Amino acid sequence: MMHISAHAVKTASMPLGMILGALFCRQVDAVDKWSGETITPILISLMLFCTFCRVDVRRMRPNRMHLWLLAVQMIGCLAVYYALLPVNHTLAQGAMMCVLAPIAMAAVVIGGMLGADIETMATYSLICNLATALLAPVILSFTGNGECSFGIILAKVAPLLIGPFVLGQFCRAFVKPLARWVSEHKRLSFYLWLLSLVVIIGRTTSFIIERGTAESNLEIALAMAALVICLAQFAIGRHIGIKYGDKVAGGQSLGQKNTVLAVWMSQSFMDPLSCVAPTAYIVWQNFVNSYQIYKHSDL
Repeated sequence: MMHISAHAVKTASMPLGMILGALFCRQVDAVDKWSGETITPILISLMLFCTFCRVDVRRMRPNRMHLWLLAVQMIGCLAVYYALLPVNHTLAQGAMMCVLAPIAMAAVVIGGMLGADIETMATYSLICNLATALLAPVILSFTGNGECSFGIILAKVAPLLIGPFVLGQFCRAFVKPLARWVSEHKRLSFYLWLLSLVVIIGRTTSFIIERGTAESNLEIALAMAALVICLAQFAIGRHIGIKYGDKVAGGQSLGQKNTVLAVWMSQSFMDPLSCVAPTAYIVWQNFVNSYQIYKHSDL
């Protein structure tokens, strides 16, 4: 009975967190700007640290599933871009970014909550982010303004990814009581994710309000394209994952995107309006994650 009650509380807390973020978007955005926009990176780093304390580096090996997921990401982004290019260039850029963006830092955390093999996801997170840093500048050279580089993107993703990984492995080797305690309290990741959800939704809502409705038809098209792409990527990822015995890892690896990086790349290297698509993707993927966590009883 207590288990059902706890699950009910967590189920209610997810939509409540999104509602609070939207209602208090101005305050959330103001606090985040006051902090130098460090709240989300700090929360993501803490979530990753909690997860990487459970990762056995000896079990981290690339596999065929990783290659398929990466192929879908890189080939899929170009397919989406050229399919939508005759319709509208900005729409094509925004939709492409929803596919090109690498796996989210928090995907390993959410995947672990849902029962995925965290070593598999941690391995893919490293591979995917490095591959994106290498290949995105090439892709953006002819789809964007051509000002992107490997170093610029790597500087954005490396500290958030490598730092928590190294610290987590250090604790596993030399501060075992701390690593054991963190591993035993895996629900910490859920509450950190919930807090980051409030911040992300608050920032997203504030961004949408500030943009206004000057180009509302295109903005709606960008948001709807993001929804279709989000659902498609979760579905395709799960289908690939089924073939390799881990549908959750497949779905989260392909569907949950580093939208903060995607928004930044859109604003920096494309038509700035194209960032509406990855901004909307933030909302859609968190609806998907909330639903998956609701359906998963072991939380």
